[in-house]
Amino acid sequence: MGTYTATSPYYETRNNEFYLDLMVNRKIPKKRDDKLFTINQVYNLRPDLLAHDLYGTADLWWVFAQRNPNTLVDPLYDFRIGTQIFLPTLETLREALGF
Repeated sequence: MGTYTATSPYYETRNNEFYLDLMVNRKIPKKRDDKLFTINQVYNLRPDLLAHDLYGTADLWWVFAQRNPNTLVDPLYDFRIGTQIFLPTLETLREALGF
């Protein structure tokens, strides 16, 4: 594996000194305690702000697209007001991502 942290979307993607290989998506499991959330004006086009407010770090902005792949095909431009997504808990992320 590469030199990426456990919170990085590239953590499981191979790399060498010249290039990053094809991305290996990290699995964010669906759990009963996931919350259904409607994106509001505060978080419009800003998954980093929501990640910071929920998890204490903007580094986890990408988990919303991994958890909601059919809703957030583009992790930034599909992150719009009125879109409903499921939010994994911090505990779920710690278990799945190993941090």
